[in-house]
Amino acid sequence: MSLDLDALKSALAGTAAAFRCITEYQPVGGPGDKIFPPTYEGGKYATEKRVDAKTGEIIDCVLLDSVQSQANRIELALLDATEEPDGPQLPLLRVAFTDVPKPITVTSLEAPHRIADAIFRDSIIQEDGRPVAFRASGKGQALDHADIRNATRLFGLCPTGLLFGLWDSTGPRGGLGAKFQRALVSEIVGYGAVPGCKTSSRIDPLQIMREAAIVYVAEGGGWTLSEADAKKEKSKPVKVGKDGKPSEINHGNIPPTLADGGFTLTHALQTTVISLPTLRRLRFPLTDKTPEQQTAANLAARTTLAAIGLAGAILAREQGADLRSRCQLFPTGPFVWELLDQPGAVEQTQFSLTGTEARTLLKTAIDAAIKAGLPWEGIIDLTPSADLVELVRRSQHLAAQTTGDD
Repeated sequence: MSLDLDALKSALAGTAAAFRCITEYQPVGGPGDKIFPPTYEGGKYATEKRVDAKTGEIIDCVLLDSVQSQANRIELALLDATEEPDGPQLPLLRVAFTDVPKPITVTSLEAPHRIADAIFRDSIIQEDGRPVAFRASGKGQALDHADIRNATRLFGLCPTGLLFGLWDSTGPRGGLGAKFQRALVSEIVGYGAVPGCKTSSRIDPLQIMREAAIVYVAEGGGWTLSEADAKKEKSKPVKVGKDGKPSEINHGNIPPTLADGGFTLTHALQTTVISLPTLRRLRFPLTDKTPEQQTAANLAARTTLAAIGLAGAILAREQGADLRSRCQLFPTGPFVWELLDQPGAVEQTQFSLTGTEARTLLKTAIDAAIKAGLPWEGIIDLTPSADLVELVRRSQHLAAQTTGDD
């Protein structure tokens, strides 16, 4: 079945538990090809044991893409959609850093804490013709009063915060700030994970030898072989690195090494779930509405949030599962959504949904929400505070010195 607005509204109005999409993948190199999952603190992989739903066996697994990483990918897919000429328009906070060495723009679809992020807290908005700190403005104060029974203004400013989760821990109430649990959860896990090994080496075409010279930090930046031109500390020339070896400036051979690295898998699974009870708990009170109109507005808001989740999830899937270097997957079947509505049923109602259809569904849901009287902002441009700009400028300058960039 194709998923349209009526079917989506019916799911939210009823007692269905969730929309779910489970996709199986293999490495693009084919079954048995090695992939390299992300590493965490200490260079460790996130390994664990899970039950294989097909066999019931307990098998070794490795995390390929975390819930947080998946949320970021979905939000970026939504951001790409909003930048299309006829794409759905979502409310966005936007801060542009132009007076820094490397200009950067950050939106509420990119900031780690969404609308509650410190980037927006430390930025300025124009209100009644005068600059006001965002959190002190009328729009910013919406966060101070938001909760699951009063999410109207937050819906109009940052609906994705209600979908992907939000904790206003940087605001005036600290840890007591508004909290909204995730309604959309997605992750990719590799099953039957067998660890492998990796090699590394470098052959220098110039054949520069380790003993050829001692390399010093040059007084004006860069490196030098001359002690006279070297930077001095306590009257002694400063070596590059610990010993001043040519390899510290990326010259010379690196002997072949062997280390643990990468995995082969039986398969990988991406599981995406949109919790409908989480959305149903949200209330969107409006003034001057009859009980029937208020009920309709609540349903319209929840339907829009579900449509955002469905659109983001399918658009991110269609962009491909190229997760990182040497960790690209390819689906073994089509993307199918299930509506979990019949407890105990072997088969649930299934829906197909393409990216094009998802965009249309989302735009239709947005129009219905606006018609119901719900707020829906456009792009809200903020100006970073002078101190925040200076902090970014100094950080970029320090990074350039560390990496050797100009």
